[in-house]
Amino acid sequence: MAEAEYGVVLFYSTNWAIRAEKVAKEAGFEVKLIPTPRHLSSDCGTALRFRWEDKEKLAALLKERKVAFESLHRL
Repeated sequence: MAEAEYGVVLFYSTNWAIRAEKVAKEAGFEVKLIPTPRHLSSDCGTALRFRWEDKEKLAALLKERKVAFESLHRL
């Protein structure tokens, strides 16, 4: 079985990252707060890791719930 591919959501602040984690977990997504990879951003120090296959659904959920995020990146 192949290892899952992950992505990260970057945020404008840690508050948004924490809110996104709560919203995503309540919706049943497998997510985890991690330090933001430095090659992606030096702004907010917290990113939300998710399964890359969930990219579209997670982005739609965050927009629907009005959780502000900067961008999504594949790891």
